[in-house]
Amino acid sequence: MNQRIIAGQWRGRKLTAPPGIDTRPTNARARQAMFDILLHAPWAGADFIRSARVLDVFAGTGAVGLEALSRGAAAASFIENARPALAAIAANIAACRADSLARIVVADALAPPAGTPHDLIFLDPPYGGDLVPRALIALAARGWLAPAALIVAEIGPEDAFEPPAPLAERTHGKARLLFWRHGA
Repeated sequence: MNQRIIAGQWRGRKLTAPPGIDTRPTNARARQAMFDILLHAPWAGADFIRSARVLDVFAGTGAVGLEALSRGAAAASFIENARPALAAIAANIAACRADSLARIVVADALAPPAGTPHDLIFLDPPYGGDLVPRALIALAARGWLAPAALIVAEIGPEDAFEPPAPLAERTHGKARLLFWRHGA
């Protein structure tokens, strides 16, 4: 799959994806929609991304976290445990020369190590496992979520999760994009 950074300082930069079908990168249209919503929503604001510490959970290629960094995020952490995906994330961080802004955390999102609070959380788990609520419980327990962190999740049609107080929801193909605040 041919992936690129959509906007910002690394606009057009090609991203590496692992071979096979185990990693499902967030498609460019869904990624564009996520960031358009974050840019224009009154509950986020144009400057929100620029100061955010981003957490890309089930990171895959790291495209979402790198997109945030390209648009000016302060830092990004990528949680992933699949070896081919980890290699792709490392290659993509290197290609963007983002080593000083990015941190790869080799871990299962359902059993993460202790972390530091992040303001903007992206979750894009494999579809069908209802993994978002389980990952959020684990991440919150280990200190990854800042109070009132903005959470964006991409879930599949067979996932039944509904956020507690949704700020926005969009559908892109099979994917549902959900936006809400932690603790809301």
